[in-house]
Amino acid sequence: MKYYNNILETIGNTPLVKLNKTVETNALVLAKVETFNPGHSIKDRMALKMIEDAELDGRLRAGGTIIEGTSGNTGMGLALAAIQKGYKCIFVMADKQSKEKMDILRAVGAEVVVCPTDVPPESKESYYSVAKRLTKETPNSWYVNQYDNPSNAKAHYESTGPEIWEQTEGKITHLVVGVGTGGTISGTAKYLKEQNPDVKVWGIDTYGSVFKKYHETGEFDKNEIYNYITEGIGEDILPENVDFDMIDLFEKVTDKDGAIMARRLSREEGIMVGYSAGSAVAGINQLKDKLSKDDVVVVIFHDHGTRYVGKLFNDEWMKEMKFM
Repeated sequence: MKYYNNILETIGNTPLVKLNKTVETNALVLAKVETFNPGHSIKDRMALKMIEDAELDGRLRAGGTIIEGTSGNTGMGLALAAIQKGYKCIFVMADKQSKEKMDILRAVGAEVVVCPTDVPPESKESYYSVAKRLTKETPNSWYVNQYDNPSNAKAHYESTGPEIWEQTEGKITHLVVGVGTGGTISGTAKYLKEQNPDVKVWGIDTYGSVFKKYHETGEFDKNEIYNYITEGIGEDILPENVDFDMIDLFEKVTDKDGAIMARRLSREEGIMVGYSAGSAVAGINQLKDKLSKDDVVVVIFHDHGTRYVGKLFNDEWMKEMKFM
């Protein structure tokens, strides 16, 4: 008989799927569809790695409580591992995240604490600050801190990068990733550039985020920071997991263009994915003049569209945002 011992053993080895109708380039564009992971996002990879590493060095002990600030997907990966390993979970989320994400986390047994989006990161009300405070107040707890936790990028160096290299037979020329915590792009890029330094790495950013300007000028400009609707990419901080030396350029994509492309991917490619995937493909189209027919582009599709049914895939919400 062929079977897995538990759901965690199904993480990884996700397929590459050619995009046919949504890209405006003659290059071969392949989506790494991470929705095939058990938690339906790429974050399953690093969630398990961060837990395993914390267990090894004693930061996470038997019967402990895992605490993390999350946009939803990392929380799901952590929760699935916690179920198998006997931990409790408390997740802190900003109120801009979709209701589906919050409900899903509660469905797998996590406690969810919701904080306001419209506060600076240093505010005691921000989800960064609340997660740290809860860790101090909760006995036998561990604050994951995916933004600065090196196991985040390490997971992608050990799994995502090698998978892409093998699946493309080393022919990949460009990696395109929406950047949030930075673990996916940095770990994957490090592996790929070790195999071939000529691989170009493009980070997809959003308006209201600091990444692009900081990468180009070295200046952390607080004037760049304002509220945006896109979920999962962009930041108002500089996470330690973002290795700017591994990224060749950043491209900003508007909230509207990311949302519209996510809907197109569902209707035209039959691949139902979330906001960051829409933004990434929109970014490729914006950069199409930098591509040739001989290029092989791999774009990361982070998470599943079912987490955005009340937003992206809701016509009334799209009209309310003036995206339709």
